[in-house]
Amino acid sequence: MNIRDNAPLRDRLAAEYALGTLRGGARRRFEAWLRDDRLLRAAVADWQGRLAALAELQRPVTPPARVWEGIERRLGPVVQPPWWQFWRTSAARPWGVLALAAGAGALVLAVRLAAPPAATPRTQQIAALSDAQSQTVMVVTADTRHRRLQVRVAEDVHVPADRTLQLWAITRTGKPRSLGILPDNRSTDLALDARATAPDVALLAISLEPKGGSPDPNGPTGPVLYKGSWARL
Repeated sequence: MNIRDNAPLRDRLAAEYALGTLRGGARRRFEAWLRDDRLLRAAVADWQGRLAALAELQRPVTPPARVWEGIERRLGPVVQPPWWQFWRTSAARPWGVLALAAGAGALVLAVRLAAPPAATPRTQQIAALSDAQSQTVMVVTADTRHRRLQVRVAEDVHVPADRTLQLWAITRTGKPRSLGILPDNRSTDLALDARATAPDVALLAISLEPKGGSPDPNGPTGPVLYKGSWARL
């Protein structure tokens, strides 16, 4: 592949490399190009600078204990204690801020790739969903103009053939709201339910469910794998 004359592709790869979402063989090939391409190195440095600036603007916020108690009471055994403890303490750690910044950068990238510049949707909220190791694996974009939720999934996310990923909005009182399942467990667009971005939503979560989604209309029945909160642009 020759990327020297493809400016949009160069910028996209530089952004994904800086965010850490470019992995495996693609990342190794990109690093080989970096060694011989000064302008490409400058593009990566530019993206890294943007993300660092975003991190400096964010201040960690520790939600009140009643938020977590309410969510734990509603979800019960669905959310495993180690994962939940990770989420409850992450907001007070520096890397929690960096993860939010990376998610914001990933959203910017997703919006830029979703449509030509003239048709870029008016995105007002984003959420970077991370696993228990604080690795961002999904970016959810709320496109209010077209009433769509854009879900972008990292390529290395693997799901058993008999299972599906389901997106939820969790309110501050711990009540789950299903926002839809991910067809083929890959990147997709879902209808934007007004409840997804309502003021009472504390976080978004992805659970692993049987094919067709959770059999319980009141919440997840499988483990919660990823989570993240909305950030307003």
